[in-house]
Amino acid sequence: MAMDKRVTKLLVANRGEIARRVIRTAKAMEISTVAVFSEPDRTSTHVLEADVAVALGGVTSSESYLDAAKILDAARRTGADAIHPGYGFLSENPDFAQAVLDAGLTWVGPTPDSIRAMALKVEAKRLAEAAGVPLVPGAEVGAGANETQLRALGDGVGYPLLVKASAGGGGKGMRVVESSDQLVQHVETARREAESSFGDATVFFERYLTGARHVEVQVFGDTAGNVIHLFERECSIQRRHQKIVEESPSPGATASTLKSMFDASLSLTRAIGYVGAGTIEFLVSGEGDSQEFFFLEMNTRLQVEHPVTEEVTGLDLVEWQLRVARGEQLPLEQSEVSQDGHAIEARLYAEDPARGYLPSVGDLALPAFVGDGVRLEAAFEGPGSVTPYYDPMIAKVIAHGETRGEAERRLAAGLKGMEVTDLITNRESLVAIIESDSFAAGATTTDFLDKHPELLAPRLSKSVRTRHLVAATICRALSDTGGSGWSRSVPNGWRNVNVLPQTWRWVYD
Repeated sequence: MAMDKRVTKLLVANRGEIARRVIRTAKAMEISTVAVFSEPDRTSTHVLEADVAVALGGVTSSESYLDAAKILDAARRTGADAIHPGYGFLSENPDFAQAVLDAGLTWVGPTPDSIRAMALKVEAKRLAEAAGVPLVPGAEVGAGANETQLRALGDGVGYPLLVKASAGGGGKGMRVVESSDQLVQHVETARREAESSFGDATVFFERYLTGARHVEVQVFGDTAGNVIHLFERECSIQRRHQKIVEESPSPGATASTLKSMFDASLSLTRAIGYVGAGTIEFLVSGEGDSQEFFFLEMNTRLQVEHPVTEEVTGLDLVEWQLRVARGEQLPLEQSEVSQDGHAIEARLYAEDPARGYLPSVGDLALPAFVGDGVRLEAAFEGPGSVTPYYDPMIAKVIAHGETRGEAERRLAAGLKGMEVTDLITNRESLVAIIESDSFAAGATTTDFLDKHPELLAPRLSKSVRTRHLVAATICRALSDTGGSGWSRSVPNGWRNVNVLPQTWRWVYD
């Protein structure tokens, strides 16, 4: 089929592992690549892997990756004819998408109208309802609503409820409210955070379904009007409303629920004339025949967890994005897509779960290989650095197996084999989650970590504790040789008569 648009030189308007991921597929398709970078990322791996790299200057996101003018200028200077936004940053900004098109470039993503339709969650819910998609009970909150009106709206929705920002996501501008006494305070806090993060203080209320599952459907559309789904991913295990473990197929959604979710997802995708990769997110409540599902939101971009879908379908979603962007129809029809085995992804973060997810910064090294059946998507290979300027995610570790149990074992082994030194990460916590009885049983609801707080600070493995104790003993011995006189000339603990040996007793806390 003749191509409608040229994609010969692709600028990736992102950084880290997603920039590397897009560059990898573009090169396989013989498309030249352009990287952009801030000053802290000057020597990053994505910069080295691209054919051309352009300095954006600045340190923070707003000074670099969020500066649309700088990115468009980089495209012009390098002769790029297309821009892929990755995820985060400007990926769901309709004004940026329109500016790319106005500059005569190919935008690798949905139309600005589709992005805009789904960007504001209140408007998205209206469109979803019109497309026949069931909604979580909720209420819109007017900007001028007073305390009495807020309480009335809250009572109508029921408690516990979520206060959520209409613009944006990622857990920002979101608060769980247990009772009406807490409502006003949480609304004010959510509004301030939403205004700071997204420039829009609009919030709404949504019933907080305890014990529910977070299940999403991967959809794809093309310019000819074809739409298909690529099955589901379950993303219930979250910290601060952000996903840390994702898998496919879902261990808890029933076949009947999934069929209805797929149908609802395709209905909404068609209703907004969607083009490219998108994800429609749902809450799934209940078990068996009484199971229900409710629309949460639609993400108009490639998801962080897209490798899970790639592993069970054998498809390259970035390749599909690029083909659709240059005017091709979807490579497959719905009947030609199938699931094979099970895949689980864990997100490795530079943070300490035991201390309120306190971020950690510094240097570290990552391996290129972490085990058979295990895929590593990382910001770098070998030595690298984690700075305080961007998201603390270091890598995604994805395991595939014929069964869920095999995928679990491979993922746990891969994580254990990643020796990350000089930096605190959530690796031990991830291993504890994957190896827990509750995870093995598929009891993966959104309150998983609330029910199992011990998994945030698991006991270190025996080998790690042994290394710590040996290091402490050596340091103690060396410190004791710093005295004066004869103690400098003989080994620590040496005796010239047969007496009791010198003993140090350590307590591992």
